[in-house]
Amino acid sequence: MDEGLRPDIPRAPEIDGGIISVDPGSIGFTLSTLLGVVGGFFAALWSIYSLIAYIVSIILLMIYVYATIRYNQYSNLITDQIRASERLYDEHYRGVRGQTRMQEVFTHLESDNPNDWKLAIIEADIILDEILKDRGYAGNSLGERLRGITPTQLGSIDDAWTAHKVRNQIAHGGADFVLTKRLAEETISRYRRVFTEFGIT
Repeated sequence: MDEGLRPDIPRAPEIDGGIISVDPGSIGFTLSTLLGVVGGFFAALWSIYSLIAYIVSIILLMIYVYATIRYNQYSNLITDQIRASERLYDEHYRGVRGQTRMQEVFTHLESDNPNDWKLAIIEADIILDEILKDRGYAGNSLGERLRGITPTQLGSIDDAWTAHKVRNQIAHGGADFVLTKRLAEETISRYRRVFTEFGIT
């Protein structure tokens, strides 16, 4: 074979007087091969990791979407139940002895029975909800309507929120929620400030 065409093959180590002589070219060949294998291994490992992370992310996203949907369904169910209870109270107490609805609120508040105080707050909350609906504030519940109102639109918005939260405690806490006369009077006073701003006394 022509010496100019012969491939450059790494030479085997030579022993010269008990000393091993290694061709540097063979060492370079071995290290580059090893680095190529290690690099390929880590590249494959990274690809597997990326695939697993992608699959896990999709699963977590699906769980989040499912949980959000279920939470909204549960919240809507609770809201519907509360509104149904409010309608029953509203229908039962509307027009007793020709009183106005605000008079009914004050009548309940003047009672010595804590359950009547709760009725006063629930009735005042119904009145507030109807006022906001009549004024065109959007939302499926009073809470949603209040969230859409800014202090520039309603100066007593903080009073409305605080009073509505007490009503929620009554609705969700039931008999376990202890309502004091002082808290009941403060809550009705908050409702009255809101009503006054809307021109209702």
